[in-house]
Amino acid sequence: MELLFLGTGAGVPAKHRNVTSIALKLLDERNAVWLFDCGEGTQQQILHTSVRPRKIEKIFITHLHGDHIFGLPGLIGSRSFQGGTEKLDIYGPKGLKDFILTSLKVSGTHLKYKLQIHEISEEGIVFEDATFKVEMKKLDHRIECFGYRITEADHQGELNVAKLQEENVPSGPLYGRIKNGEVVTLADGRTLDGKDYIGEAKKGRIVTILGDTRRHPNSVALAIDADVLVHESTFTAHEGKLAKEYYHSTSVHAAETAKEAGAKKLLLTHISARYLGKEAKQLETEARAYFPNAQLVKDFDEITIPFDHQ
Repeated sequence: MELLFLGTGAGVPAKHRNVTSIALKLLDERNAVWLFDCGEGTQQQILHTSVRPRKIEKIFITHLHGDHIFGLPGLIGSRSFQGGTEKLDIYGPKGLKDFILTSLKVSGTHLKYKLQIHEISEEGIVFEDATFKVEMKKLDHRIECFGYRITEADHQGELNVAKLQEENVPSGPLYGRIKNGEVVTLADGRTLDGKDYIGEAKKGRIVTILGDTRRHPNSVALAIDADVLVHESTFTAHEGKLAKEYYHSTSVHAAETAKEAGAKKLLLTHISARYLGKEAKQLETEARAYFPNAQLVKDFDEITIPFDHQ
């Protein structure tokens, strides 16, 4: 599981940062990629990465401001032109369906795959299967805006093959039954409980990705015990008044949220184009004063999310 930042800027594209889009790469877990937001130029950014549009299985939109959605029509069309035939699910606030379908209709774009648009109005679970659960809560922005919490199911412990071999248990289909935790009887009359041969389960990872927001209790709720919290950091701490006026957060707001939630790592994104070089690095410095494991990300940064081995 990796987070690939396709765009880390706020508002408008800049030479050093494109507008918001984040790819959650789940290639090992489900052979798929999920996108969170799709600002203008996202498909151009994708060309510089290993991501393939046909692998994009789901897109989650935090809100309908242009710097988070203007890349959708192009990406949706290109996915079809480039041979994508698998279904694509898109989740987001009310109005998303009109925006997408109108864009496709006016441009005469015909898709070769099924497109399903889920307009979300109620907080709670928006997607769940055997491997992942995605929950949504509303944030505090100028328009309706969401934050998402992605929870991976726990991984079954590994089969202790060495122990089985040591006890002269014959390999074959029997190992599969033992791995499933079944009680099996061997040809020599011995009875084995599969649970005695399974290692400790790995706890699933949690990733929290927030849209634009002022400080809000839902930000903390979504980030409780998260392995990674992705939080906007549009302004420096001394511009808190401006952040409040524009319904955004400062680096310190992000750090306070991470600390209160008990998150393990904080990634700062959605950076105002006014901050270049040392000024941008100041955001990270400010955040680390409150939450040491904070990192300012830039376009094309890829962050691996490890299992917690504690």
